[in-house]
Amino acid sequence: MFRFSPYVLKNLWRHRTRSLLTVSGAAVALLVFCFVAAVQDGLDEVVRDPRAERTLVVFQENRFCPTTSRLPQDYARQIAKLGGVSDVLPLQVFTNNCRASLDVIVFHGLPAEKLRAARELHLVAGDWAEFEGRRDAALVGAAVAGRRKIAVGRQFSIGEVSVHVAGIFASPSPADENLIYTHLEFLQRAQGAGAVGQVTQLEVHVTDGADPDAVAAAIDDAFHAGPAATTTRRKGVFLLSTLADVIDLVRFARWLGYACIGLVLSLVATTTVMAVQDRVRQHALLETLGMRPGRLFRLIVSESLLVCLVGGVAGTGLALAALGWSGLGVGVEGITFAFRPSLALGLTGLGISALVGLVAGIFPAWQATRTRIVDALRNG
Repeated sequence: MFRFSPYVLKNLWRHRTRSLLTVSGAAVALLVFCFVAAVQDGLDEVVRDPRAERTLVVFQENRFCPTTSRLPQDYARQIAKLGGVSDVLPLQVFTNNCRASLDVIVFHGLPAEKLRAARELHLVAGDWAEFEGRRDAALVGAAVAGRRKIAVGRQFSIGEVSVHVAGIFASPSPADENLIYTHLEFLQRAQGAGAVGQVTQLEVHVTDGADPDAVAAAIDDAFHAGPAATTTRRKGVFLLSTLADVIDLVRFARWLGYACIGLVLSLVATTTVMAVQDRVRQHALLETLGMRPGRLFRLIVSESLLVCLVGGVAGTGLALAALGWSGLGVGVEGITFAFRPSLALGLTGLGISALVGLVAGIFPAWQATRTRIVDALRNG
């Protein structure tokens, strides 16, 4: 079929306005589809983290937003004595917005000596020594740094929290790159003297042989009558509960992505039908000269495929570029997830473009091959 490429391109160029509009429509639809898919992928990465099954989150009972949960930091020492617990990480969370936001800033305050072991962070700028040696130092995720134009050595302030940027880090988990890590005590004091000795939550790591649910029940029983009752859940369950509203919204948005695919199918099929109707006589002449119906079928499908692929490549490429450049992420109640480009997302976009192009061309091509040559020459 490659020898017919000039013929296909010439036909598309002859009606270039129509071809351009079809390509543009396909590109916009694939752009939207890729954005919706990126949101879904980012959310799935957070809630399906396999490590979350062996990690418990201890939160204050009947509290939701991190600004309302306050647990005594001493709970960490008491939990560490329970059976089945390998480590306890006290965590102070500060966010400028508990509602869903595309530009939420989330600070995590942890003991500096535990941060390296607890999180997979790779410094792309700055150094650990400065972070560990300076009380108000912070490590800023690459996504936040890119979005807010933050550089090493500068001060960064949100509300009453002002930090010195000691480093910028990348992480295998894109969600972590939307966080800012500080010293636990610094973040406590930044929120007032009353916050010293209190943490937002405790992250409990369970030993391999222990039952996480049994450990969670033991923790809640131990503090049932304490100064602050607790609710302990597996990290995965905690994330699903916190992000429940966003998950429902993303599920609904998925239908928007499917609607975009349907739009591309309808658009390309309509354009192909119009092109076939415009060239009825040409196709009849080609068949008169010896072109078989099967080859004519493939010729028309190739034209549909080409139009859809060009639009798909443009839309998918723009989506991946925008996702990579923007570093967008959503934060909800101190939990973040990122929209990131990926090879799988790009291949999915291109695969859908090719599939839609093939399907959209089948009916017009079948219709063209079923037309009698005499009728085509008479009415073309």
